[in-house]
Amino acid sequence: MEPFRFTYQENQFWGECLPCTAAVFKTIINSAKVNNIIATRQAIEKAIDEGQPLNSFMINTSFRDFCMKEAQKPRAGATFEALPVEKKLQRWTNSLKMQLPCFVFAVREFKAVQKSDKQGNAVVDAEGNPILFRRRQQPNILQLSGLFMFDADHMTMSPREVFERTQRQGFPWAVRLAHATSSGCGLRLVCEANPDVGNIADNQIELGRELGLLDVLGTTGKPVCDDSCIDASRISYAPRMSDIYYIDENNLFNI
Repeated sequence: MEPFRFTYQENQFWGECLPCTAAVFKTIINSAKVNNIIATRQAIEKAIDEGQPLNSFMINTSFRDFCMKEAQKPRAGATFEALPVEKKLQRWTNSLKMQLPCFVFAVREFKAVQKSDKQGNAVVDAEGNPILFRRRQQPNILQLSGLFMFDADHMTMSPREVFERTQRQGFPWAVRLAHATSSGCGLRLVCEANPDVGNIADNQIELGRELGLLDVLGTTGKPVCDDSCIDASRISYAPRMSDIYYIDENNLFNI
């Protein structure tokens, strides 16, 4: 097998966590699915920000199907129906984002455990043998990769400009991957964790401080630094190739 350093899931809800080689990574970020989802999300956000007409998005079959399903939900349906169309479109694009393949940069390998159905019953093959499955759960982590993920979103400044702050001489972390997030307003960095700094959360906090983002509020009025990425099994949605600012391919896929 080709060298790999982290894992990926084709779908965050049901996909198995498998080795992500350079070939797999390139196939995902260049796929039509990833490109279409991100292009749609960014086009809608741009149209809303600039006050452009939204008719072309509202007649999208997928959007209309999404609205129908949301409106039929027993408890939340009426609340959804009352939302302005801008909010409905944003909820739709967020649901599309969750369909993207995703990477688990901090974990090199998950332990294969007995697969079970929704009722908790063991799943077996045609010969009655148990089927093993690499599930993305914290207790199933077999080996860490040494990488950690930093996420900043809803920024008022250019994500690329913030990334360029990491390129100065003497920056304390080795950056292996940097890209804009699917919204187009965020930055994701994948870096080598520094054990002298501490755990994943400690590295994220100090990196945010180094970038001058730690106490900065974004367009939503909340801190731009995402503090929910502290567990090693946290996913990172796939970017498009065109949204990648930097990649250290040799070190990203080789330990």
